[in-house]
Amino acid sequence: MKEIKAFIKERKVDDVVFALSKIPELTGLSISSSKGFGRGRGKTRGEKMTVFDDRLFDVPGVKLEVMCQDELVNTVIDTIVKHAHTGLRSDGKIYVTHIETAVRISSGERGEAAV
Repeated sequence: MKEIKAFIKERKVDDVVFALSKIPELTGLSISSSKGFGRGRGKTRGEKMTVFDDRLFDVPGVKLEVMCQDELVNTVIDTIVKHAHTGLRSDGKIYVTHIETAVRISSGERGEAAV
């Protein structure tokens, strides 16, 4: 199993989530607000910049988290890249990590069956 974290622009969330929802084997995802900065910190490039604790944070940002079986990783990544892409340097990042196990609280299922 893998965890995919994608940091994307807020305005692209609907496009990305709609596209991901069309992958039949994908069982779900989580979305949360995110603040941070990348290489382009301090350069607005048309995005609103805000100062918190003397640091610059690009606002708005969104983090998508997807847990999936290994076979779906490339499909999920390709879908996110295709639908989050704007052509700007600050389009975001995707990270993939290994998940050791998962547990479905309602049924007690473990492993890939819990995803």
